[in-house]
Amino acid sequence: MTTAVVPPSAVGDITRRRLFVYGLGSVGTGVFSTVPGLLLLYFMTDALGVPAGVAGLVVTLPKAWDAVFNPLVGAASDREAVRTGRRTRLLVAGALALPAAFAAMFLSPLTGTGAAVWVTVTFVLAASAFSLFQVPYVALPAEMSPEPAVRTRIMVWRIVFLTLGILVAGGAAPLVVDIAGGGRKGYGTMGLAVGLVIAAVLLVPALGTRWVRSRPGPEPLGLVAAFRTARGNRAFFALLLSFVLQAAAVAIMLAAAPYVATYRLGGYGLTSMLFVCLVAPSAVAVPLWAKAAGRWGRLRCLTVATCGYALGSAALLPAAGSGDGTAAVAATLALCGLLGVCYAALQVLPLALLPDTVHADTARTGQVQSGAFTGLWTAGETVGLAAGPGAYSIALAATGFVSSTLDHPVAQTATARTGILLGFSLVPALLMLLSLPALRAYGHRRAVRETESTR
Repeated sequence: MTTAVVPPSAVGDITRRRLFVYGLGSVGTGVFSTVPGLLLLYFMTDALGVPAGVAGLVVTLPKAWDAVFNPLVGAASDREAVRTGRRTRLLVAGALALPAAFAAMFLSPLTGTGAAVWVTVTFVLAASAFSLFQVPYVALPAEMSPEPAVRTRIMVWRIVFLTLGILVAGGAAPLVVDIAGGGRKGYGTMGLAVGLVIAAVLLVPALGTRWVRSRPGPEPLGLVAAFRTARGNRAFFALLLSFVLQAAAVAIMLAAAPYVATYRLGGYGLTSMLFVCLVAPSAVAVPLWAKAAGRWGRLRCLTVATCGYALGSAALLPAAGSGDGTAAVAATLALCGLLGVCYAALQVLPLALLPDTVHADTARTGQVQSGAFTGLWTAGETVGLAAGPGAYSIALAATGFVSSTLDHPVAQTATARTGILLGFSLVPALLMLLSLPALRAYGHRRAVRETESTR
């Protein structure tokens, strides 16, 4: 068996300044990952008058395109790295294109069918631009250091910034919509403001990580050859499957938040509070989970967090569905805070384990292809994030939810209100439980690999 070692960066230790520059990009990725999942479905059904089933297709199909496009970007990123030793060009291209496409998503001059077409086209463009940045960006940690402990530290910084981006996006974006008057005008103002933030935070790491020496190879692989080489990495695919299911669970809950706030808890304005309670605790919990992982193991801590998230999600059913006004709001917000602690582990620990699978594959095949694996990873993440709102829209349509506009609101039936609540509680809990066998399979494959490596 051929063994290759991924070389460390050509430039010294990982300083705090370098961690800051790299991590800042996650503010932008967090913003883009959050705002469409939180607001786009609601924007179409309750501001543009797009039927729920059609709106679900709109938020799902562009992400399905990403599942094909991301591996292509990963292979292209590896080819660029072989030629230049860096991944800068794709990073810069994505950082420049994404803000404009994002703003355009929320600037539809049309309603109904025309709006669905507008959002579909602009969302595809935005998702493609995001892939140009995200895929090489996720590949960098495996090349910044060969040490697992250092890579975990890099992930902690990244997830703290990611949490900040998610928190700012989820908390501020709905407020900007309200302050700007709601409806199409409010969403358009929000799109422009958030687009400017994305541009500012993505360009810093795109230009500031040129010190990282990317050394895939020894020769660039085409997409088919990369897949052929990667398919034997069973630990990677088990970890990926669990991550996709967990991403779908979180995405469904995010998509459901504005509906639960509006139709179960008394007002759309509670959307920001739900989101802040879900995300804010994770900013504090990320370093704590990193310390716990160092003591008890990353996989064990990830399993505990997954079970905790499932239990907390299930508890939201009686909490948000009690109909007891202030008590229901308080109980729901408190549970979201507890879920936020678990959410921190679901963010940092899979990404800390991902570079381990890349390095293990290098030892197995002698071929370093960080871009190819991160292309597959981000494609899977995209599928999970898309499946959440898509599945939720189907549930809304099946339970009789009626779309509306700001000027012509519609009262929902009891069945539709029940469907809204189930998507916020039991469905995420079920998906979290379904991810546990994949985590167990990952642990088994890792144990087998470690046993073989000692022979």
